[in-house]
Amino acid sequence: MAKQSIFGRISTLIKANVNALIDQAEDPQKMLDQLVRDYTNSIADAEAAIAETIGNLRLLERDHQEDVRAAAEWGNKALAASRRADQLRASGDAVDADKFDNLAKIALQRQISEENEARAIAPTIATQTEVVEKLKDGLNGMKQKLEQLRSKRSELLARAKTAEAQVKVHDAVKSIDVLDPTSELGRFEDKVRRQEALAAGKQELAASSLDAQFNQLEDMGELTEVEARLAALKSGGTGSAGQLTS
Repeated sequence: MAKQSIFGRISTLIKANVNALIDQAEDPQKMLDQLVRDYTNSIADAEAAIAETIGNLRLLERDHQEDVRAAAEWGNKALAASRRADQLRASGDAVDADKFDNLAKIALQRQISEENEARAIAPTIATQTEVVEKLKDGLNGMKQKLEQLRSKRSELLARAKTAEAQVKVHDAVKSIDVLDPTSELGRFEDKVRRQEALAAGKQELAASSLDAQFNQLEDMGELTEVEARLAALKSGGTGSAGQLTS
């Protein structure tokens, strides 16, 4: 995957407004789970791309260092050949002196070539270094976003469970609310009240019937006494009245 593609993908994900996505989602939990997977996969891709980019940068840096080292070596060789030529020329050996001056020139040409290569690769190294730093920053931003997503997901699940528990508690309280005529306990209380009223009515009716029976007994007692006195009068006795006056 190209570095620019990874960099663009990182930028897009970092700028993502997680809260807005949650608000727009029909199922925030599923959306967050998918985002976590997307970020995790993107982070893995970014890490692979960054590792490859860093590897290429290190190769360029080694090549640059090798060019610089080679340029220095060719410079030393040119200096050594030039000094040898000066020594030979001083001793009167002009032919060999020219030969070593030619070697010095060849060494200097090689030095210039290595310096040019080192100079040419330097901007690429600078650019690649900048890209690597941006990719690292982007990767860190993605990891922070991933932690935010995971935290948001945990918060969402906790809030959902709390809301569910609140609903259950509300339903449970409502089901035992004696003041609620639609609740089971309210209907049972109404049934008990009706049964109590029925029992009270039966008791009142039974008491009324018993009083009537006792009243009948009293009436019968009075009639019996009257009959007894009447019989006594007919037999010539005085009855109770006579007993009270004797």
